[in-house]
Amino acid sequence: MIKNRSELIENALTPELRVGRTLLIEGVEHALKAAHPLNFLRKHVAVTNGTFRVDGNLWKLDAFERVFILGAGKASGHLAEGVEQLLGDKITEGYVNVPKGTKTLFKTRVVELNEAGHPIPDENGLMGAEKMAEIAENAGRRDLLICLWSGGGSSLLPLPAENVSLNEKRSITERLILSGATINEINIVRKHLSRIKGGWLAKKAMPATVISLIISDVVGDRVDVIASGPTSPDESTYIDAVKILKRHGLWNGLSSKVKEFFTQGVDGKLPETPKPGDPCFKSVHNHIIGSNLEICLELRNFYATRGYNSMVLTSRLEGEAREVGKLLSSIALEAASSGNPSKPPIAFICGGETTVTVRGGGKGGRNQELALAASTKISNQAHVLMASFGTDGVDGPTDAAGAVVDHTTIERAENMGLRADDYLLDNDSYTFFKKLGDLIICGPTGTNVNDISLIIIPSR
Repeated sequence: MIKNRSELIENALTPELRVGRTLLIEGVEHALKAAHPLNFLRKHVAVTNGTFRVDGNLWKLDAFERVFILGAGKASGHLAEGVEQLLGDKITEGYVNVPKGTKTLFKTRVVELNEAGHPIPDENGLMGAEKMAEIAENAGRRDLLICLWSGGGSSLLPLPAENVSLNEKRSITERLILSGATINEINIVRKHLSRIKGGWLAKKAMPATVISLIISDVVGDRVDVIASGPTSPDESTYIDAVKILKRHGLWNGLSSKVKEFFTQGVDGKLPETPKPGDPCFKSVHNHIIGSNLEICLELRNFYATRGYNSMVLTSRLEGEAREVGKLLSSIALEAASSGNPSKPPIAFICGGETTVTVRGGGKGGRNQELALAASTKISNQAHVLMASFGTDGVDGPTDAAGAVVDHTTIERAENMGLRADDYLLDNDSYTFFKKLGDLIICGPTGTNVNDISLIIIPSR
């Protein structure tokens, strides 16, 4: 599963570290396997005797004249494959947007998979979004729409509002990402530039029955934020979107046309996204079937069975990546030196999604930057190992999922003439770890339940 597994283990400077790195990598692989969309689907969804079941909720399939499958996201290809296996010839039509280069990972017969751009929206995504909007608008009272949403769905489902071009929306998305805005903030802006996000797809589908199967990539698992909530009520407003753009210094750089669009929204001259209580949600059922917390708990059990004092610190980790890395390293050092909150062998598991405010000209991702910052604090302090990785297999604009560090990382780097602080200053964590051979390379995984930061401290 991890393509450079052997290299990561062989980079250990001592036999003791080799054992530790092996156990660390096994944990990463266990997490990625547990996060596979089909595993989530098997746990939560089934079809028995003509009844479609999601956890304790039941729908008789014979009650519907037509069944449509719609979706977008990094995990939605696997979900489409799994749902098609469950429903077979009961599916009338299906259309799902998946990231470019991943279509061959999935096997579907009825559901059409459309490759689209991520993280920056493209024309293919627009074409797919238009197709899904058309299917929803033509659906009737006795039709069923099963929607498959997952991380990446916001970028993969672009249907800009009237008078806003795809290029303008793409530019705003790029600048928000670089500004260090959170995914919640980015999606509030996206929803108010869209004709399909923020509950608009549910509005178009009324009066059909809509069942959304959702794999969360959002801290806190808010369904209105995951994939920008195409079938969820939206409590945010145009006023919120403008505040976000101003907070991150982007408002003055917008075109006059886009400023006018937002101003009209604030003044009530444009319809707001559908809010809680809107009749369009009467027949809409949103179900989260996979989350970061589930994977954190899987990892806790994984290390507990191997004799480790294992604990999940949080599945809501947020903040500037380099600062979070320093915080996690301080927790590890405390445990190693004082046995607080528990004595080694210990495993700390954190999930969530940090951000990077890009100031340098280097290359990297939030997990790599977090790991690099942590390595500067644990250097020669204690027997500590850490892996930070994206469950989608992609960390920022790189081919790596994240990186592995230990208390010898800085020593190895300095022996190669690499200064970690210089690479941090330039946001160039990818180059740093590539030279060390400590990137985690697994390729796109076809899922996304945020990031995992994993720390293990073996007994000495």
